[in-house]
Amino acid sequence: MNNKLRIGITVGDLNGVGLEVVLKALKNPAILNHFIPIIYASGKVVSYHKNILPDTHFQFQNLRSAERPSYDKINIVNCWQDSINLNLGQSDSSISKYAIISLKQAVHDHKQGLIDCIVTAPIDKNNMKAAGFEYPGHTEYFGDEYQGDPLMIMATDKLRVSIVTGHIPLAEVAAAISKAAIEKKLHQFGNALVQDFGIQRPTIAVLGLNPHAGDNGVLGHEEEEVIRPVVIEAKKKGILAMGPFSPDGFFASGNYAKYDGVLAMYHDQGLIPFKTLAEGRGVNVTAGLDLVRTSPDHGTAFNIAGNGDARHHSFLQALYMAKDIYENRDLHKSLISNVLEKTPKPSEGNNA
Repeated sequence: MNNKLRIGITVGDLNGVGLEVVLKALKNPAILNHFIPIIYASGKVVSYHKNILPDTHFQFQNLRSAERPSYDKINIVNCWQDSINLNLGQSDSSISKYAIISLKQAVHDHKQGLIDCIVTAPIDKNNMKAAGFEYPGHTEYFGDEYQGDPLMIMATDKLRVSIVTGHIPLAEVAAAISKAAIEKKLHQFGNALVQDFGIQRPTIAVLGLNPHAGDNGVLGHEEEEVIRPVVIEAKKKGILAMGPFSPDGFFASGNYAKYDGVLAMYHDQGLIPFKTLAEGRGVNVTAGLDLVRTSPDHGTAFNIAGNGDARHHSFLQALYMAKDIYENRDLHKSLISNVLEKTPKPSEGNNA
Protein backbone atom coordinates (compact mmCIF):
# COMPACT_ATOMS: atom_id res chain seq x y z
CA MET A 1 0.00 0.00 0.00
CA ASN A 2 1.34 3.44 -0.92
CA ASN A 3 1.69 5.66 2.13
CA LYS A 4 2.77 8.90 0.47
CA LEU A 5 0.73 11.95 1.39
CA ARG A 6 -1.82 13.19 -1.14
CA ILE A 7 -1.45 16.95 -1.42
CA GLY A 8 -4.27 18.83 -3.11
CA ILE A 9 -3.18 21.97 -4.99
CA THR A 10 -5.63 24.76 -5.85
CA VAL A 11 -4.74 26.95 -8.81
CA GLY A 12 -5.69 30.44 -7.63
CA ASP A 13 -6.05 33.21 -10.20
CA LEU A 14 -5.32 31.65 -13.60
CA ASN A 15 -4.06 34.97 -15.01
CA GLY A 16 -1.47 35.28 -12.24
CA VAL A 17 1.70 33.38 -11.45
CA GLY A 18 -0.05 30.58 -9.56
CA LEU A 19 0.13 27.76 -12.09
CA GLU A 20 3.58 28.91 -13.18
CA VAL A 21 5.04 28.44 -9.69
CA VAL A 22 3.08 25.20 -9.23
CA LEU A 23 4.53 23.66 -12.39
CA LYS A 24 8.05 24.92 -11.69
CA ALA A 25 7.90 23.42 -8.21
CA LEU A 26 6.66 20.07 -9.53
CA LYS A 27 9.04 19.67 -12.45
CA ASN A 28 11.69 17.93 -10.32
CA PRO A 29 10.95 14.15 -10.49
CA ALA A 30 12.16 13.79 -6.88
CA ILE A 31 8.92 15.45 -5.77
CA LEU A 32 7.08 12.19 -6.44
CA ASN A 33 9.29 10.39 -3.94
CA HIS A 34 7.77 12.43 -1.12
CA PHE A 35 4.09 12.98 -1.88
CA ILE A 36 1.35 12.67 -4.49
CA PRO A 37 0.48 16.05 -6.05
CA ILE A 38 -3.16 16.49 -7.12
CA ILE A 39 -3.92 19.74 -8.99
CA TYR A 40 -7.53 20.95 -9.05
CA ALA A 41 -7.94 22.58 -12.45
CA SER A 42 -8.43 21.29 -15.98
CA GLY A 43 -5.99 19.47 -18.24
CA LYS A 44 -6.38 22.18 -20.89
CA VAL A 45 -5.40 25.01 -18.56
CA VAL A 46 -2.45 23.11 -17.10
CA SER A 47 -1.23 22.21 -20.61
CA TYR A 48 -1.48 25.85 -21.68
CA HIS A 49 0.74 27.00 -18.81
CA LYS A 50 3.05 24.03 -19.18
CA ASN A 51 3.66 24.70 -22.87
CA ILE A 52 4.85 28.26 -22.32
CA LEU A 53 7.38 27.24 -19.67
CA PRO A 54 10.77 25.68 -20.44
CA ASP A 55 11.80 22.35 -18.93
CA THR A 56 8.34 21.30 -17.76
CA HIS A 57 8.06 18.17 -19.86
CA PHE A 58 6.77 15.90 -17.11
CA GLN A 59 3.74 13.69 -17.64
CA PHE A 60 0.48 14.20 -15.81
CA GLN A 61 -2.55 12.05 -15.25
CA ASN A 62 -6.03 13.45 -15.98
CA LEU A 63 -8.64 12.34 -13.47
CA ARG A 64 -12.37 12.77 -13.04
CA SER A 65 -11.97 12.53 -9.27
CA ALA A 66 -9.20 12.15 -6.71
CA GLU A 67 -10.25 8.64 -5.71
CA ARG A 68 -7.49 6.80 -7.61
CA PRO A 69 -4.52 9.10 -8.20
CA SER A 70 -1.35 7.94 -9.92
CA TYR A 71 1.56 7.51 -7.51
CA ASP A 72 4.26 8.29 -10.05
CA LYS A 73 2.76 11.19 -12.03
CA ILE A 74 1.36 14.66 -11.45
CA ASN A 75 -2.41 14.29 -11.13
CA ILE A 76 -5.02 16.72 -12.41
CA VAL A 77 -8.60 16.54 -11.21
CA ASN A 78 -10.63 18.11 -14.00
CA CYS A 79 -13.00 20.48 -12.19
CA TRP A 80 -14.52 22.09 -15.29
CA GLN A 81 -14.90 21.50 -19.01
CA ASP A 82 -15.10 25.15 -20.09
CA SER A 83 -12.71 26.55 -22.68
CA ILE A 84 -11.10 29.57 -21.03
CA ASN A 85 -9.46 32.50 -22.79
CA LEU A 86 -6.60 33.48 -20.54
CA ASN A 87 -4.84 36.85 -20.66
CA LEU A 88 -1.84 36.30 -18.44
CA GLY A 89 -0.99 39.33 -16.37
CA GLN A 90 -4.45 40.86 -16.76
CA SER A 91 -6.79 41.26 -13.81
CA ASP A 92 -10.13 39.69 -14.79
CA SER A 93 -12.80 38.95 -12.18
CA SER A 94 -14.57 36.47 -14.48
CA ILE A 95 -11.53 34.16 -14.24
CA SER A 96 -11.87 33.98 -10.44
CA LYS A 97 -14.88 31.72 -10.96
CA TYR A 98 -12.42 28.91 -11.63
CA ALA A 99 -10.30 29.71 -8.58
CA ILE A 100 -13.45 29.26 -6.49
CA ILE A 101 -14.32 25.97 -8.22
CA SER A 102 -10.79 24.66 -7.64
CA LEU A 103 -10.85 25.67 -3.98
CA LYS A 104 -14.28 24.20 -3.23
CA GLN A 105 -13.49 20.90 -4.92
CA ALA A 106 -10.27 20.51 -2.95
CA VAL A 107 -12.12 21.20 0.32
CA HIS A 108 -14.83 18.71 -0.62
CA ASP A 109 -12.25 16.03 -1.37
CA HIS A 110 -10.34 16.70 1.83
CA LYS A 111 -13.52 16.27 3.86
CA GLN A 112 -14.13 13.00 2.01
CA GLY A 113 -10.64 11.77 2.93
CA LEU A 114 -9.39 11.77 -0.66
CA ILE A 115 -6.50 14.17 0.02
CA ASP A 116 -4.44 14.79 3.16
CA CYS A 117 -3.39 18.45 2.84
CA ILE A 118 -4.24 21.52 0.75
CA VAL A 119 -1.70 23.94 -0.72
CA THR A 120 -3.25 27.02 -2.32
CA ALA A 121 -1.90 29.18 -5.13
CA PRO A 122 -2.52 32.95 -4.80
CA ILE A 123 -5.90 34.58 -5.41
CA ASP A 124 -6.79 38.19 -6.13
CA LYS A 125 -9.10 39.29 -3.32
CA ASN A 126 -10.89 41.98 -5.35
CA ASN A 127 -11.56 39.62 -8.23
CA MET A 128 -12.72 36.88 -5.88
CA LYS A 129 -15.18 39.27 -4.24
CA ALA A 130 -16.52 40.32 -7.64
CA ALA A 131 -16.96 36.63 -8.51
CA GLY A 132 -19.13 36.06 -5.43
CA PHE A 133 -16.51 34.90 -2.89
CA GLU A 134 -17.73 36.12 0.50
CA TYR A 135 -14.46 36.02 2.43
CA PRO A 136 -11.51 38.45 2.77
CA GLY A 137 -9.09 35.61 1.98
CA HIS A 138 -8.32 31.92 2.12
CA THR A 139 -7.84 31.87 5.90
CA GLU A 140 -11.34 33.09 6.68
CA TYR A 141 -12.86 30.72 4.12
CA PHE A 142 -11.16 27.70 5.66
CA GLY A 143 -12.21 28.85 9.12
CA ASP A 144 -15.85 28.85 8.03
CA GLU A 145 -15.64 25.54 6.17
CA TYR A 146 -13.99 23.76 9.09
CA GLN A 147 -15.97 25.59 11.77
CA GLY A 148 -12.97 26.83 13.68
CA ASP A 149 -10.98 29.92 14.53
CA PRO A 150 -7.95 29.83 12.22
CA LEU A 151 -4.59 31.36 13.00
CA MET A 152 -2.36 32.66 10.23
CA ILE A 153 1.33 31.89 10.72
CA MET A 154 4.03 33.04 8.33
CA ALA A 155 6.89 30.58 8.56
CA THR A 156 10.33 29.62 7.39
CA ASP A 157 12.51 26.95 8.96
CA LYS A 158 13.90 29.59 11.36
CA LEU A 159 11.25 32.30 11.73
CA ARG A 160 7.53 32.07 12.56
CA VAL A 161 5.33 35.15 12.80
CA SER A 162 1.66 35.36 13.70
CA ILE A 163 -0.66 38.32 14.21
CA VAL A 164 -3.40 39.28 16.65
CA THR A 165 -5.55 41.14 14.13
CA GLY A 166 -5.94 39.83 10.59
CA HIS A 167 -7.31 41.37 7.40
CA ILE A 168 -8.82 44.53 8.88
CA PRO A 169 -8.18 48.22 8.09
CA LEU A 170 -5.35 49.84 10.02
CA ALA A 171 -7.80 52.38 11.45
CA GLU A 172 -9.57 49.55 13.28
CA VAL A 173 -6.51 47.85 14.74
CA ALA A 174 -6.20 49.71 18.06
CA ALA A 175 -9.83 48.99 18.97
CA ALA A 176 -9.35 45.31 18.14
CA ILE A 177 -6.34 44.94 20.45
CA SER A 178 -7.76 43.62 23.73
CA LYS A 179 -6.49 41.39 26.51
CA ALA A 180 -8.85 38.64 25.40
CA ALA A 181 -7.74 38.85 21.76
CA ILE A 182 -4.03 38.74 22.59
CA GLU A 183 -4.47 35.93 25.12
CA LYS A 184 -6.42 33.86 22.60
CA LYS A 185 -3.88 34.28 19.80
CA LEU A 186 -0.96 33.67 22.14
CA HIS A 187 -2.54 30.41 23.28
CA GLN A 188 -3.31 29.35 19.69
CA PHE A 189 0.20 30.23 18.56
CA GLY A 190 1.79 28.25 21.37
CA ASN A 191 -0.32 25.20 20.57
CA ALA A 192 0.52 25.43 16.87
CA LEU A 193 4.25 25.68 17.57
CA VAL A 194 4.00 22.48 19.59
CA GLN A 195 1.63 20.47 17.39
CA ASP A 196 2.48 21.72 13.90
CA PHE A 197 6.16 22.59 14.23
CA GLY A 198 7.25 20.03 16.81
CA ILE A 199 8.68 22.56 19.31
CA GLN A 200 8.04 21.17 22.77
CA ARG A 201 8.64 24.33 24.86
CA PRO A 202 8.29 27.24 22.45
CA THR A 203 9.36 30.75 23.38
CA ILE A 204 7.22 33.56 21.96
CA ALA A 205 8.17 37.21 21.61
CA VAL A 206 5.21 39.61 21.78
CA LEU A 207 5.51 42.94 19.96
CA GLY A 208 4.11 46.25 21.13
CA LEU A 209 1.48 48.22 19.23
CA ASN A 210 2.91 51.73 19.33
CA PRO A 211 6.27 53.13 18.22
CA HIS A 212 9.02 52.17 20.68
CA ALA A 213 6.46 49.92 22.42
CA GLY A 214 4.76 53.03 23.82
CA ASP A 215 7.96 54.45 25.34
CA ASN A 216 6.66 54.01 28.91
CA GLY A 217 3.33 55.59 28.09
CA VAL A 218 4.63 58.61 26.19
CA LEU A 219 3.52 57.21 22.81
CA GLY A 220 0.55 55.13 23.90
CA HIS A 221 -0.83 53.11 26.79
CA GLU A 222 -1.72 49.77 25.16
CA GLU A 223 1.62 48.19 26.07
CA GLU A 224 1.31 48.83 29.81
CA GLU A 225 -2.46 48.49 30.16
CA VAL A 226 -3.23 45.66 27.73
CA ILE A 227 -0.24 43.78 26.30
CA ARG A 228 2.16 43.48 29.24
CA PRO A 229 -0.49 42.14 31.67
CA VAL A 230 -1.34 39.39 29.18
CA VAL A 231 2.33 38.43 28.85
CA ILE A 232 2.71 38.27 32.63
CA GLU A 233 -0.42 36.14 32.99
CA ALA A 234 0.67 33.86 30.16
CA LYS A 235 3.94 33.12 31.98
CA LYS A 236 1.97 32.09 35.05
CA LYS A 237 0.11 29.58 32.88
CA GLY A 238 3.32 28.08 31.54
CA ILE A 239 3.56 29.93 28.21
CA LEU A 240 7.11 31.17 27.66
CA ALA A 241 6.11 34.64 26.41
CA MET A 242 8.31 37.74 26.54
CA GLY A 243 7.69 41.39 25.74
CA PRO A 244 6.26 43.68 24.63
CA PHE A 245 9.16 44.54 22.34
CA SER A 246 9.60 47.59 20.14
CA PRO A 247 9.11 46.09 16.63
CA ASP A 248 11.76 48.11 14.79
CA GLY A 249 14.60 47.39 17.19
CA PHE A 250 13.47 43.80 17.69
CA PHE A 251 13.91 42.89 14.03
CA ALA A 252 16.81 45.24 13.26
CA SER A 253 18.93 43.80 16.09
CA GLY A 254 18.29 40.19 15.06
CA ASN A 255 16.60 39.55 18.41
CA TYR A 256 13.91 37.55 16.61
CA ALA A 257 16.40 34.70 16.14
CA LYS A 258 16.27 33.98 19.90
CA TYR A 259 12.58 33.01 19.79
CA ASP A 260 10.54 30.20 18.28
CA GLY A 261 7.69 32.53 17.38
CA VAL A 262 6.86 36.23 17.14
CA LEU A 263 3.36 37.55 17.83
CA ALA A 264 2.73 40.88 16.09
CA MET A 265 -0.26 43.10 16.75
CA TYR A 266 -1.31 43.72 13.14
CA HIS A 267 -0.76 42.54 9.59
CA ASP A 268 1.97 44.79 8.20
CA GLN A 269 3.84 45.00 11.51
CA GLY A 270 4.58 41.30 11.27
CA LEU A 271 4.51 40.55 7.57
CA ILE A 272 6.77 43.31 6.26
CA PRO A 273 9.81 42.19 8.28
CA PHE A 274 8.91 38.55 7.77
CA LYS A 275 8.80 38.77 3.98
CA THR A 276 12.01 40.81 3.95
CA LEU A 277 13.84 38.22 6.03
CA ALA A 278 12.28 35.20 4.29
CA GLU A 279 13.75 36.27 0.93
CA GLY A 280 11.05 34.65 -1.18
CA ARG A 281 10.94 31.35 0.72
CA GLY A 282 8.24 32.10 3.28
CA VAL A 283 5.09 30.03 3.74
CA ASN A 284 1.62 31.02 4.90
CA VAL A 285 0.28 28.38 7.30
CA THR A 286 -3.32 28.14 8.47
CA ALA A 287 -3.23 26.69 11.99
CA GLY A 288 -5.96 25.75 14.45
CA LEU A 289 -8.19 23.76 12.08
CA ASP A 290 -8.76 20.10 11.29
CA LEU A 291 -6.84 20.71 8.09
CA VAL A 292 -3.24 21.22 7.06
CA ARG A 293 -3.19 24.16 4.66
CA THR A 294 -0.21 26.13 3.41
CA SER A 295 0.46 28.61 0.60
CA PRO A 296 3.33 30.71 -0.75
CA ASP A 297 3.85 34.07 0.93
CA HIS A 298 3.29 36.10 -2.26
CA GLY A 299 0.32 37.22 -4.33
CA THR A 300 -0.78 36.84 -7.94
CA ALA A 301 2.02 39.09 -9.28
CA PHE A 302 0.15 40.07 -12.45
CA ASN A 303 3.06 42.32 -13.42
CA ILE A 304 5.31 39.32 -14.18
CA ALA A 305 2.75 36.64 -15.02
CA GLY A 306 3.44 34.88 -18.30
CA ASN A 307 7.06 35.92 -18.77
CA GLY A 308 8.55 32.99 -16.87
CA ASP A 309 10.24 35.09 -14.19
CA ALA A 310 8.15 34.04 -11.18
CA ARG A 311 10.19 32.36 -8.44
CA HIS A 312 8.76 29.06 -7.27
CA HIS A 313 10.78 28.60 -4.07
CA SER A 314 8.01 29.76 -1.74
CA PHE A 315 5.51 27.36 -3.29
CA LEU A 316 8.01 24.52 -3.09
CA GLN A 317 8.55 25.29 0.59
CA ALA A 318 4.76 25.33 1.07
CA LEU A 319 4.54 21.78 -0.31
CA TYR A 320 7.24 20.42 1.97
CA MET A 321 5.99 22.34 4.99
CA ALA A 322 2.49 20.89 4.51
CA LYS A 323 4.06 17.45 4.63
CA ASP A 324 6.11 18.29 7.71
CA ILE A 325 3.13 19.76 9.58
CA TYR A 326 0.94 16.77 8.75
CA GLU A 327 3.61 14.41 10.09
CA ASN A 328 4.23 16.57 13.18
CA ARG A 329 0.53 16.52 14.00
CA ASP A 330 0.44 12.75 13.64
CA LEU A 331 3.45 12.40 15.93
CA HIS A 332 1.93 14.76 18.49
CA LYS A 333 -1.34 12.81 18.53
CA SER A 334 0.61 9.60 18.99
CA LEU A 335 2.60 11.03 21.91
CA ILE A 336 -0.54 12.36 23.59
CA SER A 337 -2.26 9.02 23.08
CA ASN A 338 0.66 7.16 24.66
CA VAL A 339 0.62 9.48 27.67
CA LEU A 340 -3.10 8.92 28.18
CA GLU A 341 -2.71 5.16 27.92
CA LYS A 342 0.03 5.14 30.55
CA THR A 343 -1.95 7.30 32.99
CA PRO A 344 -3.49 4.94 35.58
CA LYS A 345 -7.27 5.02 35.70
CA PRO A 346 -8.94 5.85 39.03
CA SER A 347 -9.91 2.70 40.86
CA GLU A 348 -13.59 1.88 40.84
CA GLY A 349 -15.71 0.64 43.69
CA ASN A 350 -13.34 1.77 46.45
CA ASN A 351 -15.69 4.15 48.19
CA ALA A 352 -15.12 3.82 51.95
